[in-house]
Amino acid sequence: MSQFASIGLITKPDASQVIDTLRTVHQHLLEQGIQVYLEERNAELVKNAQSLSREQMGQRCDLAIVIGGDGTLLGAARSLAEYDIPIVGINLGNLGFLVDVPASDHLSHLDQILAGAYIEESRFLLQACVKRSEETFCQGLAMNDVVVHIKNVVRMVEFETYINGQFVNRQRADGLIVSTPSGSTAYALSGGGPILHPSLECITLLPICPHTLSSRPIVVAADSLVEICISEMRFESTHVVYDGQEGCDLQPDDRIVIQKSPYPVRLLHPKDYDYYHILREKLNWG
Repeated sequence: MSQFASIGLITKPDASQVIDTLRTVHQHLLEQGIQVYLEERNAELVKNAQSLSREQMGQRCDLAIVIGGDGTLLGAARSLAEYDIPIVGINLGNLGFLVDVPASDHLSHLDQILAGAYIEESRFLLQACVKRSEETFCQGLAMNDVVVHIKNVVRMVEFETYINGQFVNRQRADGLIVSTPSGSTAYALSGGGPILHPSLECITLLPICPHTLSSRPIVVAADSLVEICISEMRFESTHVVYDGQEGCDLQPDDRIVIQKSPYPVRLLHPKDYDYYHILREKLNWG
């Protein structure tokens, strides 16, 4: 018997490759007497399906199942974290560090999870905002990373970094990645950052192509307050983006303020979940 009486199904609205899996999971859950909802924007993908908004899912569902890739799960995590409902990911994407239920045997794994045979993991998010003349705007959450970067030109931006109010450095670079342990295997990994186990409570600050050989990543406590101040002296078309999905353009003297969100994400993994196995598989380790 399922531990979850009401389940929301989340996927990308334009992802035609997930339709068969979505319909199969929907029918499978209904046959077990579970109340199943699709997002309103995806309701037409399954005949006679009941639908809810993402906010209503957070308020009414006991579990969310994400069908797709890591990007889809990142979006679900940001919108559902404050409602404290767990998330399961069925991997129909490419890399799949976060969505770890294999598509080849997803119903069997789902049945085990529904019966209570799972590993639950808590991962923290970052919350960030841009302050301009003390006015706050462009707020957002990130499960992987907050990135300040140059747009559309091959130039560098100059910025200062402060941690807990203390000046760290002024540097010129293509940008800066502020990453959680979850994000250490995302953009930060390609930038040469360390792989951090998801259980660690820390944040990595990783410069993107810095204009000095002495610039190195810094790892600080997760409860640190990070501030990035954009210099007026060397400013180009600069952007801040959360998880590569949401963000805004920046102006000289803007301050990006980043700290740990009070709302963690709850991930449910199959009982045989092995983080190091995922690293070996995804990174082609021996």
